[in-house]
Amino acid sequence: MRGDGDGWVFDADGSRYWGRHGAAGLLLFTSSETSAALILLQHRAVWSHQGGTWALPGGARDSHESAVDTATREADEEAGIADAELTVHAELVTHRAPSGWTYTTVIAEVAAPLATTANMESVELRWVTPEEVDGLSLHPAFAASWPELRTQLLALAGT
Repeated sequence: MRGDGDGWVFDADGSRYWGRHGAAGLLLFTSSETSAALILLQHRAVWSHQGGTWALPGGARDSHESAVDTATREADEEAGIADAELTVHAELVTHRAPSGWTYTTVIAEVAAPLATTANMESVELRWVTPEEVDGLSLHPAFAASWPELRTQLLALAGT
């Protein structure tokens, strides 16, 4: 079933954003034996907006949803991550468009790297270290927010 948030928002300069009520994504992390933190990234399907880039599982926010509801629903749809398995630590608005459209990143933790199941919106899902993120072709908005997100992530992970 499609939600009421599906659809484009356009700014006066022609920029477009997916999600009539904004959007949200999940920055999911865990610790491992070899790294202080691992995060789950999604290699976006080529047909999607900014396809072929790496970003967080996420998508359009429905009118009745909080950012946490949206991020966890999208992580379940796109990666098979159930919200019962994660602990939410923070919500950050990481993009605000002139139109008022926002993207909120929800930072959450799981006890160990979870198995994932990609849907048609993903080429691949991968657990990576924060250091590996910089070597990937990132979605432009995620790339712009990554320095702030990395700082938040490392503080939460205790490094």
